[in-house]
Amino acid sequence: MKPVAPGTVIFHRHRGYGVITSVNLLTGWISARFGDEVRTLDLNLSHDELQHADGEPIRFRRDPPDRMPHARLMAMVRELHRAGYQRLYLYSWPKPSGLHWRWHLFTGQRTWIDRAWREGWYGSGADYNFNPILGWGDQPGASAQELASALAKFDPHGLSRALSRDEDHTAWFDAVCEALLPNYAYTLGWDYRDGPVPEHLPVIPVRRGVPAYAGPPLPWPPGWTRLWTGGRLLVRGSVKTNPAGAPSDAFR
Repeated sequence: MKPVAPGTVIFHRHRGYGVITSVNLLTGWISARFGDEVRTLDLNLSHDELQHADGEPIRFRRDPPDRMPHARLMAMVRELHRAGYQRLYLYSWPKPSGLHWRWHLFTGQRTWIDRAWREGWYGSGADYNFNPILGWGDQPGASAQELASALAKFDPHGLSRALSRDEDHTAWFDAVCEALLPNYAYTLGWDYRDGPVPEHLPVIPVRRGVPAYAGPPLPWPPGWTRLWTGGRLLVRGSVKTNPAGAPSDAFR
C-alpha cells in the first residue's frame, strides 16, 4: 500500500479530490480538506472508500501499514553497515504506557546505557502514527537507501562518526534483520515487572494482523549481557541498584 500521510492527495466519490491534513495509523481516522472548503472532514480509511489521486484504493485493514518505523530503521542501518558505517547502532525500548516503542540511533562507541544523543536521531511510534516520517527530510514510504541518503544530508558530521569497523555487532545485526524483516523488529527493553532479563531478544510486530513471531530464538547484542550482574546495573564504573533486572530507561 502506498504511504498515507499528511499531504497525501486522495479522491472521494462524493467530494472529489482532497488533501489529508492529519492521519492516525493506529485508528484509521484521517482529516482531509476538499476543494476550497475551509473546514476539514473526518473520514475513516477502512469504511469511506477513499482512493489515492491515481485511483488506487486505500485498503487500510486489508493491507495494514507500519504503525512504527523500527523495521524500516533496521533495514536502513543494515544498508549503512554494508557501506562501512558499522558503528551505527539502533536502540529501541517501550514507552511506559506500553502502547508504543521509542527508537534511538547513535554512533561512535557501543555504549547502550550512556549513548550519545543528537537532535533528530530519536523518536517514537506515537509520533509516527500521525506522520509516518523519521524527521530528517525523508518522505513517507522512503526505501532504506533513500532513508540513508536523507540522513547523510541531514547530519553528515554525525554519520561520519559511524564510519569504522564493529564486525561482531554488524554480523549480529545482519542475522537479526534476516530473521525479522519486514514484519518484525527487536526491542532492548521489557517490562521489569515480568521478571529478570529474558533469555532471548524480545521481538515485536510492526503492524496489526501480524502473527506472533515463530522464528528461531535470537541472541542479545554482543556485549549486552556484560551490562548485567544479577540485579545490579554497572554504569560508568559505579553500581546502580536495579531490583527487577530492568534497563535504566525503565526508571527514567
